[in-house]
Amino acid sequence: MTEKTFIAGFGGQGVISLGQLWVYSGMKEGLEVTFFPFYGAEKRGGIARASVIVSSSEIASPLVTQADSVIVMNEDSLAICEEAVRKGGVLIVNSNLVKSAPRRSDIRVVKVACNELAEAIGDAKFANMVMMGALSRVTGAVKLDSFEAVLRSFFPESKHKFIPMNIKAVEAGKKAV
Repeated sequence: MTEKTFIAGFGGQGVISLGQLWVYSGMKEGLEVTFFPFYGAEKRGGIARASVIVSSSEIASPLVTQADSVIVMNEDSLAICEEAVRKGGVLIVNSNLVKSAPRRSDIRVVKVACNELAEAIGDAKFANMVMMGALSRVTGAVKLDSFEAVLRSFFPESKHKFIPMNIKAVEAGKKAV
């Protein structure tokens, strides 16, 4: 099994964190992983993207040129994301911020109301975790069985109070698809 994923959105949406947590969870499950972030100098509002690969075998290159799965967190990222997904791949769209329909008909499109679900949990900032749950359910590549342990090692202790909300967001994303 090899799952190549491309993630795109704007700075502040947690695109980079989503990629990091995805590969950390994959490592915890015994998978080989790569994480290749790219973003502008600005922290919030600029373009943020990440390529991640999880695999049961050795990974030759961290570059994702044709992704099996693509996450689109905002409208401005739709065009580039549509190009990145391979024929027969899946495009997972944050339907609260992406209103345009993809033009391609050779891909599967899954819409997830990430912001709405995250707000129902308590804060729209958890939209990326909603998307992670959806990615897990749609691809089956990373189960997220050890997600709480990953969060405990990823976040400093001062942020551990947010772990239950992160877990609720992931579960909401899994249920949404």
